Amino acid sequence: PRIVRYSIKTGDVLPNKELVEGTPGNKVNIRELFTGKKGVLFAVPGAYTPTCSNTHLPGYIEDSVKWKERGFSPIVCVSVNDVFVMSAWGREQQAEGKVRMLADTDAEFTKEIGMEFDASGILGGTRSKRYSMVVENGVVISLNVEQDTSK
Repeated sequence: PRIVRYSIKTGDVLPNKELVEGTPGNKVNIRELFTGKKGVLFAVPGAYTPTCSNTHLPGYIEDSVKWKERGFSPIVCVSVNDVFVMSAWGREQQAEGKVRMLADTDAEFTKEIGMEFDASGILGGTRSKRYSMVVENGVVISLNVEQDTSK
């Protein structure tokens, strides 16, 4: 597999980037998180946004047992938000032990994989497209990207 430079594709290795979970000092290297594992990584444009809160995240939480029974772990949600917002949203959605909530506070990971879009008019700046991927041993084996970011 090759290292990603622009837009991530099936067969690419996740970049060696740190995201944040729970508290500002708790850094999680996204590539290391999936090393030796098969899991699901999905992203949303923003915590607490209607579609993300009503449909996207709850669907993964509800299906987390099924995913894990099929050998998928971890299940990870990424958003360009601060860690406090991601933590509070995870608590309110009852994600603990089901979906890991990772903040891409400066959008570095999102930009590196080419999933950013300008949401200045509605969400205040750079955000992530809504996407999901299956990752095995750090390599993207399946990728789905929502093209319409207006929802």
